[in-house]
This record gives sequence, C-alpha cells and structure tokens, in this order.
Amino acid sequence: MFIRNFKMNGIKIYRIIFIIMIILLVFILIKVFCIVFNGAWNSGINQSCIPQNNVYKISPNNYSNILKAVHENIDKYIGTKINFTGYIYRVYDLNDNQFILARDMIVSKDFKSIIVGFLCEYNKANKFKDGTWVEITGEIKKGNYHGDMPIVQITN
Repeated sequence: MFIRNFKMNGIKIYRIIFIIMIILLVFILIKVFCIVFNGAWNSGINQSCIPQNNVYKISPNNYSNILKAVHENIDKYIGTKINFTGYIYRVYDLNDNQFILARDMIVSKDFKSIIVGFLCEYNKANKFKDGTWVEITGEIKKGNYHGDMPIVQITN
C-alpha cells in the first residue's frame, strides 16, 4: 500500500486558480473579438450595396439592411432587379394588384416582432392567399403609398 502526502499551501492553490481563470478570460475575449470584428467586416462587404445591372438575391442575412437602404434612398435603387422570398400580407387600403411581400423582424429582447417588407405590384396578385410564401423577382420603382415608397414591380 502506497500513501502519498501532498503539501500545498493556500497561496499556491490561489495562484493556480488565478492563472487558470486569467487564461480562460483571455480565450473568451479573443473569441468575442473575433466574432464582433468578423461580423462587422462581413456586414460591410456583403450588405452595403446592391448591384445595378443584374438581379440581386436578398437573403435572410441581409434582408433588413437592404430594406432599410432602399427605403432611405429610393432614387438610388430605381431599376434594380431583386429576388427574394416572403409571405403575402395585405392591409385594407392596398389596391387589388398590390400586396406586401413580408417577413417578421424581431425588434426586442423579449422576441416581439413586427412585419416588414416590400410593397409589390402584380397583375395576378388576387390569386395568392394571405400567408402564402412565394419567391418573386421584380424591379424596384418609385411609387406613392402614404408618401414616397419603393414598389417592386413583379416580373416573375
């Protein structure tokens, strides 16, 4: 039978624990910085502008940034062709050929959401029921709905 006797005083234990905690904190900070700076770098590259000549695919990752950019500067994006997916949403004062191609956007930490989207015009809009998910391709034009608003004229 072997008996081992370890002698450790309190100061050595506290130093070891302190060093381990410092190392853990450094790794966590490095990870956070990588996530933050990588996200900021990617958002500046992928979501800042829309190509003017070809169809731009709007994804869930860049949807809100594109929506905001187009609404803030409609004239810059007139004639731009876009492709995206959303669900049909109508309000009472839209024309028969209009609907909103919508998405839900979470706006608070308690997961409250609002409906956001592009106002769309399509000759056969009444054949789609509310809540139906569709993918559209269309061209942005300037229209009027309670003020200047981008309207997507659906081509496909």
